[in-house]
Amino acid sequence: MSRTLPHVALSAHAHDRHGDLRRDEAWLDARWHDPSTRVLVISGARLRPVDGAVAWVPSAEAPAGGLRLLLGERDGVEHFALLVDPAEAPGERDEWVPLRSVVMGLVDDTIEDGPLVMHAIGMAEWHAATTFCPRCGDRLEPRQAGHVLHSPRCGRDQFPRSDPAVIMLVTHGEPGSPDERALLGRSPAWPAGRFSTLAGFVEPGETMEDAVRREVAEETGVEVGEVAYFGSQPWPMPASLMVGFTGRALSTRVDVDGSEIEAAGWYTREDLRTQSEAGTLVLPSGVSISRSLIEDWYGGTLTGQW
Repeated sequence: MSRTLPHVALSAHAHDRHGDLRRDEAWLDARWHDPSTRVLVISGARLRPVDGAVAWVPSAEAPAGGLRLLLGERDGVEHFALLVDPAEAPGERDEWVPLRSVVMGLVDDTIEDGPLVMHAIGMAEWHAATTFCPRCGDRLEPRQAGHVLHSPRCGRDQFPRSDPAVIMLVTHGEPGSPDERALLGRSPAWPAGRFSTLAGFVEPGETMEDAVRREVAEETGVEVGEVAYFGSQPWPMPASLMVGFTGRALSTRVDVDGSEIEAAGWYTREDLRTQSEAGTLVLPSGVSISRSLIEDWYGGTLTGQW
């Protein structure tokens, strides 16, 4: 495809994370007080959007308390996240929303904020979930601009982690033919009409390719043969790294597990076009790797999204 795929566009503006400067307290303090520095205030793991968009503020306008977390520099401007206690967050509580509520705002002029926002939310989720040392139980202390949590009792450090998950578009039929079909499924928790690619977490001792085959078989009963890498995308809700694959089906009979997947079916390209235009098929967010997998196979942009 000539256009940039959605998930690639979202992650194309990576920032310099300054990993070598996270221990330099004088440098960090100077950057924080620089008038050009911009701060994303996070309450727990929630954002407070302005007009539906992610809001960055000068450090002088950020709340006085909280944990300063260095994100890094983009286009000559340093960026921080400030993690504040929800009980002390400014504004009304219902003004603070999960990242999913604003991720669709990361398009057009604001898409450059994507890597910074994903970085910030991923770190906020990690801090919210990692309070005590798993070895000795002592309360952890932040170090290195929030990127390390240290146990004073046993000296063990905890580092941010991402859970690897596979996400895949499985197809069947002659590649590129009108009869070629793609397998989509839906969670029982989703509103009617929502369908997406299949996905699941990688288990210990398992390759990602085998995780693709196992997850598809467990959720839909479809057997997958050839598996090929497609791309990846951080998805810190709360701590996933989505690794995308395409797969070729060896069987087509669908037998859903009824737990993680309520329904699944095969769709031709024409099915995707007509049903998405009619609104009877609602596809994933335009900035997700799931959307990229679908549109890359389809060969263009589809209408309708979550």
